[in-house]
Amino acid sequence: MKVWFILTGAVLSNGRENLVLVPDVLKSLQYRHYDIIMAFFVAVLIASNVASSAKIVDLGITFSAFWSISPVHLAFDGGTLLFPVAYIFGDVLTEVYGFKASRRVIWTGFIALAVTSLLFFILSSLPGDAAWEQYAGTAAYNAILGGMSSGGIALASLSAYLIGEFSNSVILSRLKVLMKGRAFWVRAIGSSLVGELLDSLTFVFVASAAGVFAWELFLTLVLTNYILKVFIESILFPFTFLAVRKLKKAEGIDTFDVGVKFNPFMWK
Repeated sequence: MKVWFILTGAVLSNGRENLVLVPDVLKSLQYRHYDIIMAFFVAVLIASNVASSAKIVDLGITFSAFWSISPVHLAFDGGTLLFPVAYIFGDVLTEVYGFKASRRVIWTGFIALAVTSLLFFILSSLPGDAAWEQYAGTAAYNAILGGMSSGGIALASLSAYLIGEFSNSVILSRLKVLMKGRAFWVRAIGSSLVGELLDSLTFVFVASAAGVFAWELFLTLVLTNYILKVFIESILFPFTFLAVRKLKKAEGIDTFDVGVKFNPFMWK
């Protein structure tokens, strides 16, 4: 198996850019910013899930939709505003460092999110201090943070995260090779459209199957969350493009996943 890298410094045969292809002799290369991006990715992932559990936002906007007789309220959980940022970090990781590096970060985020859910579950099981029960209380804790530790929400969040993130990364990686690195905006937005849709479908389906949401709300929840996530990621794309461009220059590397096995259940 070979992983091809593009390093600045020479000219490709097509003359498009000052780049040169190098095989996987650089696997010991120490990236300068990879760990920092991983840390931000995990932080945003956990924060978005806490925000999802903590608050439901209603902007007071209603619109007519073909799937609903009555007007649909644009209400969404707090994590919807943050979660697209995790996909942006995923796009940056895959585009700059390749699928294998992105896969490692995805699993790191999954483990961190699972541990966070477990910790919130343990905290909910412990007895509360008498003074704390007076001004806050177990009921308030469960109402605000219970979603992070309850079985249905935790399972829905973890499964949706894996399916959405891996779909996004694989599609972006394959399109990069097929399109020879051109049109990053098409590849990034296209892969996110698929990843975000699968994420929204999986989350709402698992949560509804677990009895968290009523099945009557399935289509409304999926579409409103999906549309909002895609909108947020689209308007933030200029920052994604700038980050990718700066990172490629700073690291001196650009990865094309030629011959890579897209098996999500691998660590290296």
